[in-house]
Amino acid sequence: MDRMCLGINIDHVATIRNARGGDHPNPLEIAKIAENNNVDNITAHLREDRRHIKDQDIKNLLNELKVPLNFEMADTEEMINFAIENLPYACCIVPEKRDEITTEGGLNLIDNKSIYKSILELKKAGIYCSLFLDPNIKQIKLASEMGVNAIEIHTGVYCNANYNEIQRELEKIKIA
Repeated sequence: MDRMCLGINIDHVATIRNARGGDHPNPLEIAKIAENNNVDNITAHLREDRRHIKDQDIKNLLNELKVPLNFEMADTEEMINFAIENLPYACCIVPEKRDEITTEGGLNLIDNKSIYKSILELKKAGIYCSLFLDPNIKQIKLASEMGVNAIEIHTGVYCNANYNEIQRELEKIKIA
């Protein structure tokens, strides 16, 4: 079996920084601490509304870190262009809702096949491409047909499940 890898998401470090209105805690400093403790990659989500991670945070991470950056983003022309201009190791396309605190579910590829164009653009630029999906076999098969390098499975329903639902939700994840 291959070695298991650890990635750290630093989005909410920036949420706290922005709530305080200053420069602390600094997402880059936290990412460097993680890197110095042998983390395998860092994830940062540049949301369209810039509510936590900012453009400069991504640029700083790309310039300063030795570990790969997994750049989470919405499927918008602005974000695709930003990714291609800055060339993170990987991009994970995720859905975004303005009022959510954190991503609440996976992409719907069945109703949004235009994502395929974005995948092609990212891969053409040499960026490893993944999609954030619910544990749904139809969605996963469609992602495979689109040629993504990986998927990230949304486990929020499992995390929020009550005692009677938890096994059913875990089974969906296992099957996926």
